[in-house]
Amino acid sequence: MTGVGARIDGNTLRLPGGVAVRFIRTLRLPETGTHPLPPGLGEFPVRRVADYGDTVPEEWRTRGGVMLPMYLREAMWLSFAGTSEPAALQVGVGKVCAVSGEPWSDRLSQNPQNYVVLPRQPWLDGINSGKGTVRQFVAVPLGLGATVEGQVTGEEVWGGVQLRSFPLRKDVLAELRRRERERRERERSTAQGGLYGAAMPMMASAPDASPRPPAGGAAPRRRAAAMGLGVGGSMRQEVYRDDRPLSDWSEEPAGRVFVHLVTPPDWRRITGEAPPSSPVDRAAYTRAGLPWYDYYDADAADLAPAETLQPVKPVGDWLGADPDPWQPPSPDQVTPLKDAPGEPVEDGEW
Repeated sequence: MTGVGARIDGNTLRLPGGVAVRFIRTLRLPETGTHPLPPGLGEFPVRRVADYGDTVPEEWRTRGGVMLPMYLREAMWLSFAGTSEPAALQVGVGKVCAVSGEPWSDRLSQNPQNYVVLPRQPWLDGINSGKGTVRQFVAVPLGLGATVEGQVTGEEVWGGVQLRSFPLRKDVLAELRRRERERRERERSTAQGGLYGAAMPMMASAPDASPRPPAGGAAPRRRAAAMGLGVGGSMRQEVYRDDRPLSDWSEEPAGRVFVHLVTPPDWRRITGEAPPSSPVDRAAYTRAGLPWYDYYDADAADLAPAETLQPVKPVGDWLGADPDPWQPPSPDQVTPLKDAPGEPVEDGEW
């Protein structure tokens, strides 16, 4: 089924309304303590399910969407750099809202808020735990009960990641664009007047790159190992409260996409491509003096903790102690940020 407007542009998912989402590999955090933002270590490759109809499981063909490979216990964050105009984006993990902890809904809500506001929200690294923190997205197989979906709903049916975008209402967006044109005209007039230090017009959209920079014949169809997202450690990151009235947003979504998570062996079998190399050794990364990040916006209001998500336990409770050594970054490794066109993706039934 088509008609929802999502497209792949390289490894970027583009949804109607100027929404851009990239899936970024990163270092897994320890499951105790609260930590700075881990770095970006390159993009996950993203492929359309429809291009591999002979090798993907039948239920994936039914749901449509895209797929990407993740290792067991690998961590990921979602980058929204490149989003051009205001949009509301719902993020589901196994059809549980990563922001509110509520069941997946086709309507926006502000009580509790069940979406992030773009481009205000530059990225999302995990489920909302409130008080300026999130708990990291970490890949885990279905069937253990370790996913957010399994712990919140008691079942593991969907797995993967679900995205749905909502634009501003047409009249609200038209007024916003009118004000932006007037602001640009004023700045242009000031600059042409020759005043020293006159501001240059702002870019209409953020560059398509993250401020957290990076550090590579049909087989028989069979069931792929289903994967979902559990949680890992906690990090300092706000999930911003929407300062617009709910009535500013369209009641109907403009686009949606189902993101299937694939194990590296299944990725090779389905696509014929080699999966990415295994995740970077986090202790070696830190010993090398490479950067971590801290992002704080003094002008923004953070959402309260999502009560439904508070009891979610880390994947280590199912998989055992973390086998990788941990070395915390030194204070001078933490970099402060801010205040401190492609092929269409087929949608299906889900």
